[in-house]
Amino acid sequence: MRIRSFQGLRPSPDSVDNVVSLPYDVVSTEEARELSKGKPESMLHVVRAEIDFPAGQDPYADEVYAKAVENFRNLQESGALIRETEPCVFLYRQQMGDHSQTGVVAVSHVDDYDAGKIRRHERTRVAKENDRTRLTAEMGANAGPVFLTFKDDPRIHSLVDGHTQDEPIYDLTSPDGIRHTVWRIPGGQEFVEAFKGVSDFYIADGHHRAASAARVARESREANPDHTGEENYNWFLTVLFPAKELKILAYNRLILDKNGLSDEEILEKIGSVASLSEDAGDLPPESREIRFYLSGRWYGIRLEPEENADPVSSLDVSLLQDRILGPIFGIGDPRTDDRIEFVGGIRGTDFLKQKVDDGSAGIAFSLYPVLIEQLMDIADADAVMPPKSTWFEPKLRSGFAIHTFED
Repeated sequence: MRIRSFQGLRPSPDSVDNVVSLPYDVVSTEEARELSKGKPESMLHVVRAEIDFPAGQDPYADEVYAKAVENFRNLQESGALIRETEPCVFLYRQQMGDHSQTGVVAVSHVDDYDAGKIRRHERTRVAKENDRTRLTAEMGANAGPVFLTFKDDPRIHSLVDGHTQDEPIYDLTSPDGIRHTVWRIPGGQEFVEAFKGVSDFYIADGHHRAASAARVARESREANPDHTGEENYNWFLTVLFPAKELKILAYNRLILDKNGLSDEEILEKIGSVASLSEDAGDLPPESREIRFYLSGRWYGIRLEPEENADPVSSLDVSLLQDRILGPIFGIGDPRTDDRIEFVGGIRGTDFLKQKVDDGSAGIAFSLYPVLIEQLMDIADADAVMPPKSTWFEPKLRSGFAIHTFED
């Protein structure tokens, strides 16, 4: 795989706490507005610039993109973002409780994405892809990184271990308790060489950012009669984590009503397609085990895939959809049905219980997390996972390093 060091932007030491932010796609406009209160240097003013307008502002309006570019320029002019003096790669460690993961921050090549060597497991939505494409093009920069993973490589692991003994340039804890530590490595050629021995990358999170980077590169090539292939727009910002270090949480389901069924009818119908147990607890102990909460009580079921089933239909989320959510609750297309809500595992099962208990939902399903090996198998088969199958935690922050198309 091809990676490269880059001479980008990063926060000044005095501004880093205020600059870095959650990625644009895990917060709503109102959440972004609240998180950025009193923080004019926050990257949320760039990646969610509609927060600088009154409530109800169309986030895809021309003035929003113009404001994002203005805010991005102001961060540079004020010194909150500083330009590197030479090309670098970075190491980025996140610590969440007992879990730690360390990735290599570098730029990857859009041709590897287009050729399928950067493997995908999700479809992108047109509106979101168009939005990130326009923002990237107008900024001339990748404001947030794409979260990639790769099969473990001892040489890369050794390089990372060696450099994380050095003094970091940033070491801070965000308000959600996640510790973020960053090391700067000028040149980084040893990492460039080491990654040549990696056969594929896999997108863990950031499908829209990756797709938009590739689109911007294609559009920039077409508009540049002197295109050589060496331009910065051919590369996009990535953080590369070894698969063994990643933490995938469940992506649980809330069904907002009972589809006109009584509790007795629901239990009878579910029991007809799966072995049913009462008082099973809220957390599935392994794959194929699913828990659901109904009228103050947790139940357990076990669903087995058909013999010789493909990697997608064997997923717990697929088995649940195909055998229970569709036929029993009438959820035909979970991508578009407004009777289903998806809840990241970071919220815990108490959140599911609360939603059913207060009448916001009729029934909740607690699932076992997808395994990284399952994700890779599906990507290797050029297949697509069902919507909302994986929730990676902790989330990468935007702003620790920014790749620009001009040095």
